[in-house]
Amino acid sequence: MARSHRRQWTWGWGGVALVLPTLVACEPLPAAFGGMPQQTTVMLEFINPQPIALASAMTSPLLFDTVSDFAEGVALVRLKTSLGYIDREGNLTIRVTDDNITMAADYAEGLAVAQAGAYFGYLDRQGQWAIPVQFRKAKSFSEGLAAVQGGTKYGYINRQGEWVIEPQFDLAEQFVGDRALVKLGETYGYVDPEGHTAIPLELKDAWSFSESLAVARVDRLYGYIDPSGTMAIAPSYDGAFSFSDGLARVRQGRNFGFIDATGAMVVEATLPFASDFSEGLAAVLSEGQWGYIDRTGQVAIAPSFAYAADFSEGLAAVQKDGLYGYIDPKGAWIVEPQYTNAGRFSEGRARVQIDNRWGFIDTEGKVLTGVGFKRLE
Repeated sequence: MARSHRRQWTWGWGGVALVLPTLVACEPLPAAFGGMPQQTTVMLEFINPQPIALASAMTSPLLFDTVSDFAEGVALVRLKTSLGYIDREGNLTIRVTDDNITMAADYAEGLAVAQAGAYFGYLDRQGQWAIPVQFRKAKSFSEGLAAVQGGTKYGYINRQGEWVIEPQFDLAEQFVGDRALVKLGETYGYVDPEGHTAIPLELKDAWSFSESLAVARVDRLYGYIDPSGTMAIAPSYDGAFSFSDGLARVRQGRNFGFIDATGAMVVEATLPFASDFSEGLAAVLSEGQWGYIDRTGQVAIAPSFAYAADFSEGLAAVQKDGLYGYIDPKGAWIVEPQYTNAGRFSEGRARVQIDNRWGFIDTEGKVLTGVGFKRLE
């Protein structure tokens, strides 16, 4: 079952590669059918970095070659070969100074994954190495632990870079509610923060927990297990997705519907495609147009968009006549369509594409200004 998380946005970054995707292109997503879940670490990669001086101070609007969403008060930005993090006012607060760093990720629990050469480590809030480069793969911290690949196997380290769970898994995901999804060979299971097996590695497919339930496959059908491993919702779906806003998207045949945490069908599986619920609404596709339904399945915003994203912080990015703007939960335009691409709101800011570059707007549509990168002294 190919995973489709409409909350995770994937963008075309103008030649910049994204590792462990989390941002979704502003195009309708295909129906999802199966596969191992991917982590949500966003990483920006330089293209042939050269030792040049940082760009001079920028004026309004503050634009970059690539940007990420805001997380923990800062957003990752790239201008030419310079990489750093700006605050919500547009000031460069963290400069990545190691010239060997070619990739970096959002901060999570005060640390950010970064790559130098073929290996990964973690940066602190000063942009310095907190955990030296040494891992073949590394994922963001969650609940005090991070999944990393040492040699050919995955294990978990703490914030000091010490092994808490020795490398032993073929794949490993973030901790959610004291459970982390791991894979060994062809089967999946879960471990606790001490590395003890919490749910035996006997599942043919499984997802990370969300709202105390996790997708699990038995034979060819999908259901949901609780943190003890007990099947809470019987496997009876051709496809299943994580719970969000108390409801989970499921697929029966080629159509989608929604169930609640008891397994009761709340919205019948008659939709050709739908996103997960977010802030009480879910984007749905109807006759080639996108709109939104409420938790009862009733139309909340009539289908009239070429694309519609999930709501975040009270607004959703939608596409109309080839341009993107933002609507409120009643479908009223808050930011008129004017951007060639647009992301979700996070910490009061949203990524928007302006003249092939990226900047940020606030919830009123005001473009972020600031000094950005300053020339080296």
